[in-house]
Amino acid sequence: MDITAIIIFLLIGALAGWLAGLLMKGRGFGLLGNIVVGIVGAFIGGFVFSLLGIAAGGLIGSIITATLGAIILLFLISLIKKA
Repeated sequence: MDITAIIIFLLIGALAGWLAGLLMKGRGFGLLGNIVVGIVGAFIGGFVFSLLGIAAGGLIGSIITATLGAIILLFLISLIKKA
Protein backbone atom coordinates (compact mmCIF):
# COMPACT_ATOMS: atom_id res chain seq x y z
CA MET A 1 0.00 0.00 0.00
CA ASP A 2 1.53 3.30 -1.02
CA ILE A 3 1.41 6.54 0.94
CA THR A 4 -1.37 7.99 -1.22
CA ALA A 5 -3.65 5.03 -0.50
CA ILE A 6 -2.95 5.33 3.23
CA ILE A 7 -3.76 9.05 3.18
CA ILE A 8 -7.00 8.42 1.29
CA PHE A 9 -7.89 5.64 3.75
CA LEU A 10 -7.33 7.98 6.71
CA LEU A 11 -9.29 10.81 5.05
CA ILE A 12 -12.24 8.50 4.37
CA GLY A 13 -12.08 7.33 7.98
CA ALA A 14 -12.00 10.91 9.28
CA LEU A 15 -14.90 11.97 7.06
CA ALA A 16 -16.99 8.90 7.92
CA GLY A 17 -16.34 9.32 11.66
CA TRP A 18 -17.21 13.00 11.49
CA LEU A 19 -20.45 12.33 9.57
CA ALA A 20 -21.44 9.55 11.98
CA GLY A 21 -20.69 11.82 14.93
CA LEU A 22 -22.91 14.52 13.48
CA LEU A 23 -25.74 12.10 12.81
CA MET A 24 -25.56 10.23 16.12
CA LYS A 25 -24.52 12.85 18.67
CA GLY A 26 -24.71 16.16 16.88
CA ARG A 27 -20.92 16.70 16.87
CA GLY A 28 -17.66 15.06 15.91
CA PHE A 29 -15.02 13.44 18.12
CA GLY A 30 -11.91 15.37 17.12
CA LEU A 31 -9.64 14.38 14.26
CA LEU A 32 -8.11 11.28 15.83
CA GLY A 33 -11.43 10.08 17.25
CA ASN A 34 -13.14 10.56 13.90
CA ILE A 35 -10.43 8.59 12.12
CA VAL A 36 -10.66 5.70 14.59
CA VAL A 37 -14.47 5.61 14.51
CA GLY A 38 -14.44 5.83 10.71
CA ILE A 39 -11.85 3.08 10.22
CA VAL A 40 -13.58 0.69 12.61
CA GLY A 41 -16.86 1.68 10.97
CA ALA A 42 -15.45 0.81 7.55
CA PHE A 43 -14.76 -2.74 8.71
CA ILE A 44 -18.20 -3.04 10.32
CA GLY A 45 -19.92 -1.53 7.28
CA GLY A 46 -18.03 -3.83 4.91
CA PHE A 47 -18.99 -6.85 7.01
CA VAL A 48 -22.67 -5.86 7.18
CA PHE A 49 -22.82 -5.00 3.48
CA SER A 50 -21.28 -8.37 2.57
CA LEU A 51 -23.86 -10.17 4.74
CA LEU A 52 -26.62 -8.31 2.90
CA GLY A 53 -25.04 -8.90 -0.51
CA ILE A 54 -24.53 -5.18 -1.14
CA ALA A 55 -21.47 -3.89 -2.96
CA ALA A 56 -20.60 -0.20 -2.84
CA GLY A 57 -17.63 0.69 -5.00
CA GLY A 58 -15.61 3.81 -5.56
CA LEU A 59 -14.89 6.72 -3.29
CA ILE A 60 -18.53 7.58 -2.55
CA GLY A 61 -19.35 3.93 -1.88
CA SER A 62 -16.42 3.70 0.53
CA ILE A 63 -17.56 6.81 2.39
CA ILE A 64 -21.15 5.53 2.61
CA THR A 65 -20.02 2.09 3.80
CA ALA A 66 -17.68 3.53 6.42
CA THR A 67 -20.26 6.07 7.61
CA LEU A 68 -23.02 3.48 8.01
CA GLY A 69 -20.60 1.18 9.82
CA ALA A 70 -19.54 4.03 12.10
CA ILE A 71 -23.20 4.79 12.87
CA ILE A 72 -23.72 1.14 13.79
CA LEU A 73 -20.61 1.29 16.00
CA LEU A 74 -21.78 4.44 17.79
CA PHE A 75 -25.25 2.97 18.26
CA LEU A 76 -23.80 -0.19 19.82
CA ILE A 77 -21.55 1.89 22.09
CA SER A 78 -24.57 3.94 23.24
CA LEU A 79 -26.44 0.71 24.08
CA ILE A 80 -23.49 -0.55 26.11
CA LYS A 81 -23.16 2.77 27.97
CA LYS A 82 -26.86 2.67 28.93
CA ALA A 83 -26.55 -0.87 30.34
